[in-house]
Amino acid sequence: MAQLSDDCFAFGGPMRSVDETVALIASRLSAVEESEAVLLAIADGRILAKDMVAPLPLPPFTNSAVDGYGLRGDDLPGTAEKAFPVVGRIQAGMAPDQPVAPGQALRIFTGAPLPEGVDTVYMQEDVRVDDAGWVILPPGLKRGANVRPAGEDVAAGKVVLQADQRMRPQDVALAAALGMTQVEVRRKIRVAIFSTGDEIVAPGTVRGPAQLFDSNRFMLMAMLARLGCETTDLGILTDDSGLIADVLSEAASRHDLILASGGVSTGEADYVKAAVESVGTLVFWRVAIKPGRPVAMGVIRGTAFIGLPGNPVASFVTFAHIARAAIFALAGARQQPPVSRPLRAAFSYRKKAGRREYVRVSLRRTEDGTYEAVKFPREGAGLLSSLVETDGLVELGEETIQVEPGQTVQFLAYADLN
Repeated sequence: MAQLSDDCFAFGGPMRSVDETVALIASRLSAVEESEAVLLAIADGRILAKDMVAPLPLPPFTNSAVDGYGLRGDDLPGTAEKAFPVVGRIQAGMAPDQPVAPGQALRIFTGAPLPEGVDTVYMQEDVRVDDAGWVILPPGLKRGANVRPAGEDVAAGKVVLQADQRMRPQDVALAAALGMTQVEVRRKIRVAIFSTGDEIVAPGTVRGPAQLFDSNRFMLMAMLARLGCETTDLGILTDDSGLIADVLSEAASRHDLILASGGVSTGEADYVKAAVESVGTLVFWRVAIKPGRPVAMGVIRGTAFIGLPGNPVASFVTFAHIARAAIFALAGARQQPPVSRPLRAAFSYRKKAGRREYVRVSLRRTEDGTYEAVKFPREGAGLLSSLVETDGLVELGEETIQVEPGQTVQFLAYADLN
């Protein structure tokens, strides 16, 4: 387990910005030390534990980039077309059995290795073949055309992927092309998750007239799964500080992170604060973010704790922008801020300076073929429909106080938040 000191997050002062919060997480949380070898087929999304070094060049041999005819560069036609006898044929996967002599040409296909002497390939669309089977090549081609040299893509011994990189499908493809069957990755981050509150019940159980079905826990478990975490579902904990404290204490011994939904604001009915303080250290982060200001973080017997707001939209936003950074840090992954894209706003909006806000928007194609951001018509951090019926978030920085239609804003697609 990653062991943290009790004062790991000890800081006070004014409300922190999102960037300050993420920077603090990245600087205070250390990666788990354990690693494991996994098969390439299941390596997508895992974090590399060490640099990946190419054991061979790519391509491993010089080959043709096209279907056509190969010849020696010294024989290239000068100012007029020239005919060559075709002395052989080589396809991809075949090894050359003899060199090509001066004045000769070879029928060759894409991916086939070049025989000794051949260093240039004509595309078959650019040549003619006469009745005698000779190929007629036009002038103007340069030596080395349509050839992929050995090592053109990757040189042997090159670091192709760095430790701390999150594997993607294209990275898996590269490892496979290098002949690897498995890679060394950090072990999965172990996260315990629970919801709190007498006002929520699990789907499939009897719901009282004043109760809601718990949605946050399932949303957060899905987001954790997309980040490659190993999750333990602790269910719903009732409003009992003693019970919550016992669960926290036990979970801390087996996990790298404890994630809670609800019970972390400053209200009298928020029991998580007292529970965490009784078994560890909790510093409430007054993060300057909307939706989602009540975000808590602390340490319970060496294990990181994050408490997210109970409202679904606030929980989603704070996970994507704060908890996600903590998971990357624990996993030893390079911090990867969500990629934003400039977009034209199709709405008016006012906000307070000094805090970052995330506005739920849909994309609408305009007459000029571009897209604009359309704001969800209703406010409220409890509206799950506002997440389901939109395409992403417009990020409004701390200095922004107003948005007008036509103004350029920064758009974050939901697909980029995992």
